[in-house]
Amino acid sequence: MTSAPIPYVLVASNDDKWREAQRILGRSLDRVTLDLDEIQAATTGEVALHKAREAFLSLGRPVIVEDAGVELAALGGFPGPRSSTWEKLAGPAWISAATDGLPNTRVETVCALAVCSDDRTLCFFDEAVVVGRLLMMIPPRDGAASCGDAIFVPAGDARPSLEMISAAEDLVSHASSSVRGTS
Repeated sequence: MTSAPIPYVLVASNDDKWREAQRILGRSLDRVTLDLDEIQAATTGEVALHKAREAFLSLGRPVIVEDAGVELAALGGFPGPRSSTWEKLAGPAWISAATDGLPNTRVETVCALAVCSDDRTLCFFDEAVVVGRLLMMIPPRDGAASCGDAIFVPAGDARPSLEMISAAEDLVSHASSSVRGTS
C-alpha cells in the first residue's frame, strides 16, 4: 500500500483484523497492541467506546478500536458484548454447544468501531449488524480468527465467513460495515 498512513492507530492484537482494516481502507494503518479492560456493558458500542477512551489516554494519540459481539436469537441476544469473555472461558465451540438442538439458528454479529482523538469531546462509535445463521458444527472449523468466523453464515450465502475469500468477506463482514466511508 503506497498512500501515507492515516493519523490514527488501530488498537488490535489480531493480525487478521489489522490486515482487514488496511484492505478496507486501501491504505496503511499503524497498529499497536494494548491490554485494555473488557468492561461488562449493555452494548458492544459501549465496550468499544470505553476501550477507545482508555487507549487514547494510554497512547496520547488518535485511536481506532473495533469490538464485536455475537447475538444469538435462540438465547435472547446473549452473549452480545460479552462474547469474547465467553469465548475465553468456554473455548471456540461454545456458540454451537449453547444452541445445539434449539430451532432458531438466527444470529447477528455486531461490530462497533470507536474512534477517539480527544479524551472528552471527539470520541464516538458506530455499530453495524450482519444477520445470518449458525452453522451447527461442534467443534468449529480450524483457522478462524474467532469462533464466529467458523460457524457464522451471512444471510444470502451458503459458506461460513471462514471460507469466504478475503476481498469478498470484506464486502459483507461486520467490520467492513462499520469502516466503509471512514477513509
